[in-house]
Amino acid sequence: MRSEQSHKTRTLWLCGALHGFTHVYHVALMPLYLMIQQDLKLTQVGDAPFMLTLQGLVCFVPSYLMGVWADRFSRKNLLGIGLLINGLGFVALACAPSYGWALAAVTVAGIGGSFYHPSATALLARMFPATTGRALGLAGIGSSVGFFVGPIYSGWRAVSSGSWRTPTLELGVLGVVMAAVFVWLAEETPGLRAEPKQSASAEKMFATPWLWFLFIVASLAFSLRDFAGGGMASLGSLFLQQAHQLDPEQTGLALSGIYLASAVSNPLFGRLSDHGRIRWMCLVLVVAAVMIAVFPHVPKAGLVPVYVIYGFFFMASYPVTEAAVIESVHDSVRGRVYGLFITVGGLVGNLAHWQMGFWVKGLGAGANLPSRYYPLYALLALLVTLSLVGLPCLHAIRRREVRLGQDTRTARALAGRVGPR
Repeated sequence: MRSEQSHKTRTLWLCGALHGFTHVYHVALMPLYLMIQQDLKLTQVGDAPFMLTLQGLVCFVPSYLMGVWADRFSRKNLLGIGLLINGLGFVALACAPSYGWALAAVTVAGIGGSFYHPSATALLARMFPATTGRALGLAGIGSSVGFFVGPIYSGWRAVSSGSWRTPTLELGVLGVVMAAVFVWLAEETPGLRAEPKQSASAEKMFATPWLWFLFIVASLAFSLRDFAGGGMASLGSLFLQQAHQLDPEQTGLALSGIYLASAVSNPLFGRLSDHGRIRWMCLVLVVAAVMIAVFPHVPKAGLVPVYVIYGFFFMASYPVTEAAVIESVHDSVRGRVYGLFITVGGLVGNLAHWQMGFWVKGLGAGANLPSRYYPLYALLALLVTLSLVGLPCLHAIRRREVRLGQDTRTARALAGRVGPR
């Protein structure tokens, strides 16, 4: 028993490490937009942010397929393969001679990133069924570290080396090494192999069209949150460098403030949410929306503190949401359900990076004035608030699925009593 708990704990922290690398790759390019634009001779300010949008879109488009694989194959092996591909994509990006090759490289990196969330979320939910929110929150520490380290490291190394390619190459190589370490040390939980195959009815994603409708509404609602989160980061990069004249290193340091405190808030609110998902989700998202709205109004010295408060609450919404989604359905379909959920959120959310570049381009000379950004940040705050519509939908799915499961067990029991002897 102690040995089983030990390997579960080790695998949990290794998943957290992979989570970190996955999100390092999502934010490492943010402080480098203007350097990439100059090096690759791009004519539009939105071309460099589009690289991140493309990477994100490619990351989330195959999520449902990755969820299918997570329900059928070794989740541990899928996680290792995914990080390997992600790291190799960044190695290729560092060597890209043109914008076209750079787009191809981030496409490869995005495909690798698509492996993590369906497999890891389903794996950890199965390992820790009674404390799913806490487990996902602890794994979320890895994402906090990745989000925090990514922009700091890439901004610092780009300035110190004089090239955006240096941190890109180094992060890619580190990812390849970590993939090998994970496959070597992580273990599948025995229960994943030992549990008998579920019935065909249990393997349906949702039992009724109404449940499908609720799930789609919830996915679209939380995609608004994801769009606002992506917009807060990419718009912030351009806002800090153009309206406040920060260099890439300073911008990376400021952006990392979003993720610094989430290393505490992810496990904290993940654990608290095990005793009430809706109220804790409302708290973190409402506070995050307020911070987004006030961000462009504060003086330069107050930008990082506002980022820290925003990140503390906003990032904590992710383990709470993951737990709510994954607990709504049976383990046999969790990979597919969560894969489809993040496909919707990822597609909408990652449009934000390109959209922010497009909006800032539209500001023209006004991009140097903080006041011109007020409507953009107000819109992002509104989107976060609207995402709360998804909460009652997920709650309704869980209640209905539990009721259907109870009805199925009751029917089987009655059939057993009155059936042929």
